[in-house]
Amino acid sequence: MDAPKKNKTKLQPPATMQNFPIVGIGASAGGLDAFKRLLVAIPESSGMAYVLVQHLDPSHESHLPEILQRVTKIPVLEITDNIHLAPDHIYVIPSSKMLFSTDGVLKLIEREKKTLNLSIDVFFTSLADAHK
Repeated sequence: MDAPKKNKTKLQPPATMQNFPIVGIGASAGGLDAFKRLLVAIPESSGMAYVLVQHLDPSHESHLPEILQRVTKIPVLEITDNIHLAPDHIYVIPSSKMLFSTDGVLKLIEREKKTLNLSIDVFFTSLADAHK
């Protein structure tokens, strides 16, 4: 199923009330195929926001949003700092970043290159703290 290509622009959905589920999904660097299979199965109007955190090489620009957009009609956005989540959107972490969730808003910080990559653990912990 080919969906129209979306540019990795700074388009953001409008801020919404946080009255919808947020699904956090993590994968190692080899998780691309699993992400694709998952996105094909997600209904276009699930009413949920999906946040994909993958261990990416911090020294390379990620093309993950464009790759994933090819398999779904749901908008796939690369996360920018302070982006507000909206239902029926998929959000992808940029390379070399750590991600935190605070009450429906995603925040990014630089990941130190020489430290262990715990981006998935950090995001899941913040998501659980924010949404109890």
